[in-house]
Amino acid sequence: MHSTNDSLEFNAWNGHLVRTDTDAYLLHVPTTAVFGVDDLGLAVIDACRLKGGRTTDQLVTELAGRFPPERIRAFAAELSKLEVLQVSGSLKPINPTSAKVTAFPLSTLVLNVNTGCNLSCTYCYKEDLVKPSLGKRMDFVTAARSVDMLLKAGEQRDKINIVFFGGEPLTNVPLIKEVVDYAEAVSNRAGKRVDFSLTTNATLLTPALIDYFDSHRFGISVSMDGPQAIHDRHRKTVGGKGTYDVVSRKVALLLERYRSRPVGARVTLGAGNTGVEAIHEHLKFELGFHEVGYAPVTASDTEGHALSDEEMLEVHRAFERLGENYLQHALAGRNNGFSNMHQLMTDLHEGRRKSVPCGGGVGLLAVDAEGDLNLCHRFTGSDLPTFGNVATGIDTVSLGAFVDKAVNREGTHCQTCRIRNLCSGGCYHESYARYGDPHHRTYHYCNLLRSWVDFGVRVYAEIQRANPEFFVRHLEPRSANA
Repeated sequence: MHSTNDSLEFNAWNGHLVRTDTDAYLLHVPTTAVFGVDDLGLAVIDACRLKGGRTTDQLVTELAGRFPPERIRAFAAELSKLEVLQVSGSLKPINPTSAKVTAFPLSTLVLNVNTGCNLSCTYCYKEDLVKPSLGKRMDFVTAARSVDMLLKAGEQRDKINIVFFGGEPLTNVPLIKEVVDYAEAVSNRAGKRVDFSLTTNATLLTPALIDYFDSHRFGISVSMDGPQAIHDRHRKTVGGKGTYDVVSRKVALLLERYRSRPVGARVTLGAGNTGVEAIHEHLKFELGFHEVGYAPVTASDTEGHALSDEEMLEVHRAFERLGENYLQHALAGRNNGFSNMHQLMTDLHEGRRKSVPCGGGVGLLAVDAEGDLNLCHRFTGSDLPTFGNVATGIDTVSLGAFVDKAVNREGTHCQTCRIRNLCSGGCYHESYARYGDPHHRTYHYCNLLRSWVDFGVRVYAEIQRANPEFFVRHLEPRSANA
């Protein structure tokens, strides 16, 4: 605690002010909470930004006549408790206490059921990808051991999640069905729920398969890049032909028959592809996907399919325009299906505080055909060392060391960044692909991401002010099904 004689300074490491034309909001960095700031709050913060800060008595004197002394003192005390105001000369960022990671309570396993894929997308990051006939197919013994390990590691969880991935997972449907039968039986005996999901290019979908997935309530995400001219540029068959015609037909069939859960689309934004709004209009409002999520390719400056810095900036601007559309829909009680914005709203609404970038290595691992445990599905087939095997269990020593290094923010820009608990350093695989080090922070788009969060704070605050019911209807059910 500070004394009344201490000068207090505003600490921008722990509090970030976001202004609109008419309002101001404070993002409390340690908790990701968003607060409205009135004229009194702005006056106190502005005064404490000055060199050397201000004592509470000085604040009262300087703001006399504008605001009651008791309100000035109360606000300064509240910001001090939040450590947004700290004693001048001793400012420090508030970060989670680093504790050695020794437990890995998995909730999700990604099963790479076949490295083979019937497409040859130009931007594919998978290092083990081959034609379906040459693919490494996971066998049932490995898959069953994976499920057993997941149940054991996630014994404290009410639900476990199994994700089928590839390659193209639908090139190994017999194994998927075997795993579903086995996982449902053993989960039922263990008193747990099991959730299944898969990401597919949709080309191999049939009415029977769609009905099968529907009966088991699969979460389905389709990889599709937009209208034909855009989609066919990168998403080609092994023989080099565009796939839009077949994918759009299969998507229409899927959306017509599928009832158990909303179906989403995943768009990869590569070089030359920044037309986010036209893509969204087509996938959401013409084809009828429930949500559409966008993944910009920023892997390496030397990769011909990666977005340039100028293209990344244009994508960011397009995201903001689509975000404004999201806001207008939300104020009217509707969801425009912009998944990236929906996720940011969820993070702010729930006060997300991440010590690591994602669940990879903590709540999630990916299993390859040999049963080896990879950090996530993006790393299967890569040179990154694996972390055990489903036959022998998780290598907790090496995985713990990896996660400990990820958690440690000392000496990085993340230690003081205002979005450190929302980003936490960025995607391991992007860093691995771009810098050769999964722990290297994704500094190449930090400024854009900070700007994106500022934009999100403004949108969130406006929805919270004008139509908070939107979050109850559209965010909370989404989180419950995640």
